[in-house]
Amino acid sequence: MVQKFVERFARLLASHPEDIAVEYRQVGEGYAEIIIYANKADAGKIIGKEGKMIGAIKTLIGGCKAKDGIGYKVSVVPRS
Repeated sequence: MVQKFVERFARLLASHPEDIAVEYRQVGEGYAEIIIYANKADAGKIIGKEGKMIGAIKTLIGGCKAKDGIGYKVSVVPRS
């Protein structure tokens, strides 16, 4: 659920939505990592000015922790 939300949101922000890929990794019990792979030009858009866009994404995902009990770490990796 969270992975699909992040992927759709990132595609809406990106100029090259076909280059967006999201990987979900279960790191431990109660903790997961979401990695957004994006075109170099789009990585900055997803992070946003002073990290505000990625911060907003993290805030929305943080609300899911109350429902499913899993904490999430979100990171953006630029692709060339």
